[in-house]
Amino acid sequence: MRMMMTVSLPTEKTNAGIKDGKLMAAIQKMLTDLKPEAAYFTADDKGRRSGIVVFEMTHSSEIPKLAEPWFLDFNAEVSFRPVMNPQDLAAAGPDLERAAKSH
Repeated sequence: MRMMMTVSLPTEKTNAGIKDGKLMAAIQKMLTDLKPEAAYFTADDKGRRSGIVVFEMTHSSEIPKLAEPWFLDFNAEVSFRPVMNPQDLAAAGPDLERAAKSH
């Protein structure tokens, strides 16, 4: 299943990581291990450094392996959401039609 993981990083912890040179190496390692379809970096609604990572998850038991590095390295807040690309949405068309007819 295609998932979107959002990570929000506390400013003090990431400032220290930038200053000691460990922030980028840690993020690169996590992304290399994950092999995401896409990764974007931005500021969240609270002004914290954050990332949005889209990847394929085969089983929910992968959540700790994916989230713990962010928790341990950065005290990050992490959330997961299933997401669809346009092809996934097109494949859901028959289910949308059935739901529209029955509700």
